[in-house]
Amino acid sequence: VDGSHPDLSANLWTNSGEIPENGLDDDGNGYVDDIRGWDFANKDNNPADDNGHGTHVTGIIAAVGNNGIGVAGVAWNAKIMALKSFRADGSGLTSDAILAIADANLMGADVINNSWGGAPYSQALFDMIRSSSAMVVFAAGNSGQNNDLIPHYPSSYTSANILAVTATDPNDNLALFSNFGVTSVDVA
Repeated sequence: VDGSHPDLSANLWTNSGEIPENGLDDDGNGYVDDIRGWDFANKDNNPADDNGHGTHVTGIIAAVGNNGIGVAGVAWNAKIMALKSFRADGSGLTSDAILAIADANLMGADVINNSWGGAPYSQALFDMIRSSSAMVVFAAGNSGQNNDLIPHYPSSYTSANILAVTATDPNDNLALFSNFGVTSVDVA
């Protein structure tokens, strides 16, 4: 997430268990100075957006509303904990995604948004998601396929806490690229 974005900076979560820039893991979660979250791809405390996608999605979710700037998100006062598990080119390791979800769980996240997908089935990732008390949101995919017939992971895992989301076009019809599925996709 672009932490300096004028529509997002007010809604960034702060880890109250950490003392900024003291070089210590004050809260004992395994991450040093994770004041605003953690970058699991680069193994540091700077989860800044180097792709643009994270800031875009975060804006849809939690851009401050009624401030005369940019856009308004659907949850104007949501706190955003930035956890990055993908590199600038959009690729990443399932193990880093698992660590990010585990950290969100540890820090008490109510909703964990994951605007990614297409990974192969992973029992470890499924187990981490299923063990979460949060609602875990995943993109249904962008290949125009029926996820009921061809599963798209992780959105196609069968866990009560997963919300699989697809996209619509300006006319509120399924976007041509969007995956769909009567039983595997929850909302558009």
